[in-house]
Amino acid sequence: MGSLGPHAGFILGAYAFTALVIGALIWRSLSDHRAQKRALATLQGDAGERA
Repeated sequence: MGSLGPHAGFILGAYAFTALVIGALIWRSLSDHRAQKRALATLQGDAGERA
């Protein structure tokens, strides 16, 4: 950490926070994708029963 200078804690903290935010966005995106697939399957199933 000496090569980052006196601001090493701030720099590493900023990188850690950014990684956490990006990870949360990816997790939320995947979670929403699964929910949308379930909703679409339900809608397609309902339409199939009516036809």
